[in-house]
This record gives sequence, C-alpha cells and structure tokens, in this order.
Amino acid sequence: MAISDQAAITSFFRFRPGDVNGFLGLVVDNLSVLGLLAAVLIGAYGVPADIVFGRMFPGTAFGVLVGDLAYTWLAVRLARRTGRADVTAMPFGLDTPSTIGMALLVLGPAFAKFRAAGLDPTAAGLETWYLGMAATAAMGALKLLLSFAGRTVRRLVPMAGLLGSLAGIALTLIGFFPMIHLLQFPLVGFLTLGLILYALLAKGSIPLRLPGVLFAVIVGTALYYTAGQFGVLGMHIPPAALPTLRLAFPHPDAGILRGFAALGDYLPLVIPFALLTVVGGVNNTESARVAGDDYDVRSILLAEAAATLLAGLAGGVAQTTPYIGHPAFKEMGARSGYTLLTGIFIGVGGMLGLVANLIEVIPLAALAPVLVFLALNMTAQAFTAVPLRHAVAVGLSFFPSIARLVTIELSDARFVSPERLAQLLTAPEHGLPTFSVIVALGNGFIITATVWAAFVVELLENRLRIAAAYLAAAGVLCFFGIMHSVRLDGSAYLLWQLEGTARTVANQFCAAYFVLAAALLLLSVQRPRHRAGRAG
Repeated sequence: MAISDQAAITSFFRFRPGDVNGFLGLVVDNLSVLGLLAAVLIGAYGVPADIVFGRMFPGTAFGVLVGDLAYTWLAVRLARRTGRADVTAMPFGLDTPSTIGMALLVLGPAFAKFRAAGLDPTAAGLETWYLGMAATAAMGALKLLLSFAGRTVRRLVPMAGLLGSLAGIALTLIGFFPMIHLLQFPLVGFLTLGLILYALLAKGSIPLRLPGVLFAVIVGTALYYTAGQFGVLGMHIPPAALPTLRLAFPHPDAGILRGFAALGDYLPLVIPFALLTVVGGVNNTESARVAGDDYDVRSILLAEAAATLLAGLAGGVAQTTPYIGHPAFKEMGARSGYTLLTGIFIGVGGMLGLVANLIEVIPLAALAPVLVFLALNMTAQAFTAVPLRHAVAVGLSFFPSIARLVTIELSDARFVSPERLAQLLTAPEHGLPTFSVIVALGNGFIITATVWAAFVVELLENRLRIAAAYLAAAGVLCFFGIMHSVRLDGSAYLLWQLEGTARTVANQFCAAYFVLAAALLLLSVQRPRHRAGRAG
C-alpha cells in the first residue's frame, strides 16, 4: 500500500470493534496487576488504603498513561512510514512479575520493618511509598541506559530464544493463574472463556455486533451477580457497590530522596527486575515483527524506560513494560485506538478512583479468561513462527517458567511454612536439594529461557562456538545471581558471599555452563564430516 493512499491511512485513526476488544484485554491485565498490588499491600501487610489508592496508584497509573500514549504515537509513525492501515500498537502496561515482586519482597517487608521500628501505620506507609518511588525511578534510569543495547540483543539472539521465553511465561504464569481464578467460579469463568474463544478464534457472530471480549465480560459479570444472589455459585454474593470518586493525582514528593537513601539494601532485587523487562521488551518487539509490525526496538525500550522513570518521580511504585500478546491483539483487529483508550482509562481512572472501583466490582472470574486467551495465542505463535527444527528449543525454554511457577506456589505460606521452606532448601539428598534446584531454575527465568533456546538453536545449526559463547555468558550471569539465584527471593549477589548449601548449588550451576561450553569448543575443532543421505 502506498503512503499516498490517504483513505487507507485515514482508516487507521478510526476506532474499530477490535480496538474495544484490545482495550478490554489490556485494561484487564492492568487492573489485575493493580488489584494484586492492592491486595498484597493492604490485605497482607496492612498498608493504609488511603496511601495505596491515594499516593501509590495515581503515579503508577500515570506511568501507564505516558507509555500507552508513546506506543500509540509509535504505531501512528509506523503506519505513516509503511503506508499500512493494519498496524497494531504494541500493548503496554504494568509488569506483572516485578510488580508482585515489589509488593512481596520490597514494599511489604519494608512496611513491616518501619512498623517494627515504632512508626505508626501512616508514617510507615509514607516511608514505604518513598522507597517504592525511588526503586521505580532507579529501574527506569537503568532501563534508559540498557535501551541502547536492545538492537544488539535482537540481532544476536535467535527467534526461538526471544519467542520461546515469552511463550513459557504466557502459558505458565499469564495463563495458569487466571485459569485457576476462572475455575474458582466455573459457571462464570468457563462460560466467559468459551464466549471469548467463540468470538476471537471461531469468529462467531455476536449479538448487537458488540466486541467479543466486551460481550463475554458483560455476560460473565451478569451471571456472577445474578447467580450469586441465589447462592448458585456456592456462596451469597451481594450486589455490586455504586462507584465513588476518590480524587488523587500524581504526587511528586521530596521524600523520594529518603527512599533513595534506603534503597541500597533492595538493589539486588531491583536490578534484576529492570533487566527482565529489558529482555522481555526485546522479545515482545520480535514477537510484533513476526506478526507483521516491525517496530524499532530502541524506540520501544526508550519509551517504556521513560514511562517507568516518570512514574517513579510522580509517585508510582511499579514499573511498566511492553506486554506479551501483540499477535493476539492484532488477531482481535486492534490498531492504535486500544492503547490510547487504555492509557486514558488507566491514567485518568487512577486519578478519579474508577480503577479502584472496578477492581472491587468486576469479578476476576469474568476477567481472567481474557488473559488465558492471550496466553494461548502467544504460545501458539512461538511454535508456528520458528523453523520446525527449532521447535525443540522453544519447548526447552518452557522449563524455567515452570520452575518459577512451582516456586511461587510452594512459597505460599498457606501451603508451606517459611520454616519448612528453609529446611527444603538445605535438605540432604542424593545430589543437590530438589527445592534448591527448582528455586535456582526459576529465578531469572526470562533470561534463562532466552539463553537456553538460543544455545540449542546454535547447536542445531552446528555453530558450536556461538553456542559455547551463550553458555559461557550464562555461567558469568550465574556468578552474580542474575540467572539461577539460589536465594528464595531471587536477589543478586557475588558468589563468594554465599555459604553452605547455597554456595554449593551456585557453584555447580556456574560450573555446569562452563564445562559444557568447553566441551563444545573442543568439538568445534573437529574436521566436519559429510553426512550423506541425511535430509534436513
């Protein structure tokens, strides 16, 4: 399509039913993350709700607004440059793993520490907020520096490494947990999931020509409250509460300086969080390219880094990132309108209290199926977009995400006590302790999955020295705990700081990479043999 085709370009700027579908999917993801953040901080740690909703949420939502506006503009720019009207904006929002990690490993424990020091809940909440601001701003600044390496990563890492790591995250973390939530109310969740699959995969006809996701969520929510009134869902569910305005605006505060002063103890956690989103951003940009939208990876990374930095300076406590699932949003028919709508809704809604109201009103069983669809679509893309012989590399890249999933589940205090976890980490076995291996495999899972798949691709293509280079790089990252951290919280370290079983596990993981790298280098000096009669 030529750029002079003004009719096609003009159509790009029109809102479409697909934009509404995409908007609902993207909003669901952001609302889910904000809901989990509030649940952990308020419900588990007792942080005052007015600080969470009045101080933390507005700045966090502001980062989403900035990033979604930037990604909308990048989509418009790509459409103008290519003359295509079917460009889909990159999905953008709050990073789920690091947001939950911030709540569970930084903000919550910091609040408990401030309370133990004698501060009242409000004062402790404010100090926690300052720390969260500083941590978010620091992650944004680090990502700004790392953004300039994105093109190099994209050029060097095979597609199976970029897409396989995303697929593993999508299936095990983005898809599995929502599946559990939707099946907690199976009448609601399974109906909603089925309607979404009918609308988006089977392209079925929807009454009143409503967007498929909107129709499914409306039906699921209506069933939730109607059936809940009669106890059909196993419990009585009261009617939805009327929304109330809770005006709260992004709130820069000089207290961030105190947050920076206290940040040193938490940098081993904050740095890996930032690294993971940079790698994820590169992966997601490659995913978009495969789906037909060739974005400049540096622009994508710079925009999300700036959004994270501005969010922290404005009072936010969670970093933003390009989302998994661009192909799914493209399949929905979304263009640039859905990111524009999402940014405005989350940004303005966070200031008016509407986001908090929705978190309380729309049942998770009606929202979770959207995430399940996105996860399935992303998983399918990883296998279909790579050469068939590289499919085994994609499959291998799932294991770190599975280990991370198991670690999250086993670390839940409802199932296993902290004392029992400490025992499991050092329990004597034939070989390394099983739980220590699971923890180490799951920590740094995005980087691990990318490196593993890339190494296998190079192996399959008989580029043994490049495969050895990937393995050696992994060994170095192990040394610092960026990959395979043996600490339950996934924090980084220097190898000599460890003791006992933890040091043994870390040593063996590091050594394993270097030994295999050396073996491949030795094999690479052999004279190649002609493999007659072998196909492929």
